[in-house]
Amino acid sequence: MPEQFATLAGGCFWCVEAVFDDVTGVNTVESGYIGGTVPNPTYEQVCSGRTGHAEAIRIGFDPEVISYGDLLDIFFHVHDGTQLNRQGNDVGTQYRSAIFPHDLEQDEEARAAIARAQEETDKPIVTTIEALGEWYPAEDYHQEYFAREGSKNGYCMAVVAPKLQKFRKSYAARLKAAATA
Repeated sequence: MPEQFATLAGGCFWCVEAVFDDVTGVNTVESGYIGGTVPNPTYEQVCSGRTGHAEAIRIGFDPEVISYGDLLDIFFHVHDGTQLNRQGNDVGTQYRSAIFPHDLEQDEEARAAIARAQEETDKPIVTTIEALGEWYPAEDYHQEYFAREGSKNGYCMAVVAPKLQKFRKSYAARLKAAATA
């Protein structure tokens, strides 16, 4: 079965990229921008909140190793789908929770994943399902940011590291390190 792609926005892309880099069956994770109106936006433009783009990740995965539904369950585990246009102290539409399905099957699975996530909380899930628009890779310095800069960056230590630790504890069997042990 050929590689498939998932495009997800769950706050700062450094946070979600770091988690999915560790998942067995994930081949690539690219940070970027999607869902806006300005062609080839820069990080500064997206951060202004005026382009309509979300910080997002595009995951290349092997569906024979991990399903799209499992990726979505991990997504809801590591970010808060009940926060509108924010994740923690990161506030603005660029930090919204959104799923960008690549086809009808992914759209149906996104709706099912939102329903599963809703069963786990009393607060309404505000994650949107948005049309897959033009994908713009983020600048090179954003790619694999946590892997390169995490231990030197206060934001990463305060925000990304705890998300990664939570994921690793809850999904130990899904870690690439576990698969090679």
